[in-house]
Amino acid sequence: MALFYVARYPGPDAAAAAGPEGAEAGAHGRARALLERLQSRARERQQQREPAQTEAAAPTEPATRRRRRPRRRRRVNDAEPGSPEAPQGKRRKADGEDAGAESDEEAPGEPSAGSSEEAPGERSASAEAAPDGRALEEAAGPLVPGLVLGGFGKRKAPKVQPFLPRWLAEPNCVRKNVTEDLVPIEDIPDVHPDLQKQLRAHGISSYFPVQAAVIPALLESAACGFLVGRGGYRPSDLCVSAPTGSGKTLAFVIPVVQALLSRVVCHIRALVVLPTKELAQQVSKVFNIYTDATPLRVSLVTGQKSLAKEQESLVQKTGDGYRCLADIVVATPGRLVDHIDQTPGFSLQQLRFLVIDEADRMIDSMHQSWLPRVVAAAFQSEDPADPCALFQRRQAQAVTAASTCCPQMPLQKLLFSATLTQNPEKLQQLGLHQPRLFSTGLAHRGLEDTDGDGDSGKYAFPVGLTHHYVPCSLSSKPLVVLHLVLEMGFSRVLCFTNSRENSHRLFLLVQAFGGVDVAEFSSRYGPGQRRMILKQFEQGKIQLLISTDATARGIDVQGVELVVNYDAPQYLRTYVHRVGRTARAGKTGQAFTLLLKVQERRFLRMLTEAGAPELQRHELSSKLLQPLVPRYEEALSQLEESVKSSADHWILYVRKGIPQWTQPSSPGTWSLRQAARASELKHPPRLETLGLVTFRVWRSGWLRAMKP
Repeated sequence: MALFYVARYPGPDAAAAAGPEGAEAGAHGRARALLERLQSRARERQQQREPAQTEAAAPTEPATRRRRRPRRRRRVNDAEPGSPEAPQGKRRKADGEDAGAESDEEAPGEPSAGSSEEAPGERSASAEAAPDGRALEEAAGPLVPGLVLGGFGKRKAPKVQPFLPRWLAEPNCVRKNVTEDLVPIEDIPDVHPDLQKQLRAHGISSYFPVQAAVIPALLESAACGFLVGRGGYRPSDLCVSAPTGSGKTLAFVIPVVQALLSRVVCHIRALVVLPTKELAQQVSKVFNIYTDATPLRVSLVTGQKSLAKEQESLVQKTGDGYRCLADIVVATPGRLVDHIDQTPGFSLQQLRFLVIDEADRMIDSMHQSWLPRVVAAAFQSEDPADPCALFQRRQAQAVTAASTCCPQMPLQKLLFSATLTQNPEKLQQLGLHQPRLFSTGLAHRGLEDTDGDGDSGKYAFPVGLTHHYVPCSLSSKPLVVLHLVLEMGFSRVLCFTNSRENSHRLFLLVQAFGGVDVAEFSSRYGPGQRRMILKQFEQGKIQLLISTDATARGIDVQGVELVVNYDAPQYLRTYVHRVGRTARAGKTGQAFTLLLKVQERRFLRMLTEAGAPELQRHELSSKLLQPLVPRYEEALSQLEESVKSSADHWILYVRKGIPQWTQPSSPGTWSLRQAARASELKHPPRLETLGLVTFRVWRSGWLRAMKP
C-alpha cells in the first residue's frame, strides 16, 4: 500500500500567530503524526485479515443461500461529524483519515477492524497526542519515509538500451587502420592467380583489413561454384560497414569476378546497384580492369546513353529468342527498373550476386520500390511444363529437409557502406537471409552509440584525417575559403555547400575575385560535363571545386588535400561522407567546417554524441583576412553590376514577349523556359549569371549581406 502525506500550507493567520518556526514545526508534526497513524492502522488490518482468510476457507452457510447485504445506516441529524453516532466512513473523514486506505473486502455498513473497536476516549487521547507526536512515535516504531507530493527533484531518466539481433550485436570486427594492418596478397591463396597478377600490375601488394576479411568469406560461399551454395544451402548475405577509402569496392569486385570465371553461358550473374551515375561509372571502371583478360562482359546502365543503345549492350535478338550480352551489370535504380519493364529479353533469373553499394542511401530510396522489382524479376513463376523446372529458383522459406533437397542457384545480397544503419526495422526491408556483419568494431553499439569516449563512436573515420572548425560570420565565409586556398597553399580543395544555388553564388564570387582556378560541380551540368570537370580536377587543372553533395558519396578523387564544409552539414552521415573524400587509402588529409555562432553548439554536440574525433578550433582573426578585403569588395561590386544588368535584361525580355506584364517582381515565380514558352520564343536570352537564380539573389539582398 502506498503511503504519502501532503505538505500543506497552514494559512496566513495561523502562520502569523505561531511564527515562522512554530508554524513549520507544527505542520511537520501533524503530517508526521498522520503518517504514523495510517501505518499503525494498516498493520492492525493486516493482522486481522490473516485469521479472517483462514475462517473463510471453511464455508459455514449453504451455497444456495444468498447473503443479504446489510442496510446502510442513516445519519442522525443531530449527530456531529466526529461523534460515535456518525457513520464510520464520515468519522474517518472528519478525523482526517484517507478513505482510500479502507480494504475493498469490507462492507459499506460494517465496522472495520482496528477502527470500530476504538473507544471515544482512546480516540481523543490519540488526537491529543498527535500534535506532540511522541506517544505515536513510541508505539509505531521508527518513521518510514513517505512520498511528498509536489516535490520537483530532477532525476536523469535511464537511457533505453536497444535489443539487437545477434548478427548486429556480435559482428565480425575488422581493423580500421589501413596503414598498419595490411595483409600481403600471398596470405590469401584462395584468390585466383590471374587476379593476383592483375593486382600486382596495378601496384597492389597487400590487402586492406576490410578486403582481407570480406574476400575469403565471399570466396567460401562460392567454393562449390556459383550454381549451388556450399552443402546445397543458401549462403548468408553480407553487410560491410567500414570507413571511407578503406577499399570496399575491391572487396566485392575480386570475389565476384573469380566466382564467375567458370561460367559457360552468358547470363546476368551479378548486379551492382549504386545511387549516382558518377559512382556507377567509377565501379564499372574497376570491373573492366579486372575482367579485361577474361571472357566476362560488363555493362553500364545509368541513363547516360539512350535506352536503345543500352539495350544493344544488354541483349541481342536471335532467330529463336534473345541472347544475353552481359555477365555483370552496373546500374542506378531508376534506369534498372526501366530495363526490367521495357527491354525484351532482359532477365535476372540467373542472378547470383546482388551488390548494393552505399546501402544506407539506397535504403532511404526504398520508396521507389526498386528492390521488390529486382527480387520479383530474379524469381520466376513455377511452370511444371518447363524442362528446367527442377532447377527453378524459389522464394526462400523455412529451412527443412524438403526445402533443401532440390538444388537451385542462390541469390546472395552484399551490402556496403561507410554509414550502414544499425536499425533492424530498416534492414528488414532488404529481406536479408541469415546475414553476417563485418564492421570496424563500432556497429555492435546499437542504434546509437552509448559511450562518449573518443576512440569509439557510431561511425568510423579515416585514421589520417584531421578535423578542424572555423567560427566565423556569414559575411566572412567567402573570405575564409579564399584564405584557405591562397594562403595555406593547398593545390586541390573540395568545397561543399548545401544547395545548388549556394554553390553557384560562391562560384561566381570566387571567379570574380580571380587568382584561383575554380569550377562548379552540381546538377546544373550534364553527365558529360561533370565527368570532364572531375577529370580536370584530378589532373590538377582546377584548384578549387565547389560542389553540392553530388560528389560526397563514393567518388574517389585522387589527390584531394583539403575538404571545406562551406555550409555545415545537418546530419552526421553527410559529414562522414564529405570529409571522406580526403585521407583515402591510408593517406593524410584535413577537413575544415565553417560554423556560425548559432550552429557551433549543436554541431559540436552532434559529433560528440556520435563519438567522432575531437574537432580542433581554428581561429582566423580579422588581421589575417584584411589583405583580401579590397579585392573582395571589388569582386562584389562587379558581381552586383552583372546581376543588375542581367535582371534588367530579363525584365525587358519578358516584357517584350508579354506586353501586359508590368510588375518587376513577377519573374520571381517564373523560369526562363516558362517565360520563353509563354512569349512564344524558342530560346531564352543567354545570361552568364543564371538569369532567374541571380535575379532572386539580387532581389533578396544576398550581395549586400556578403559585404564585410
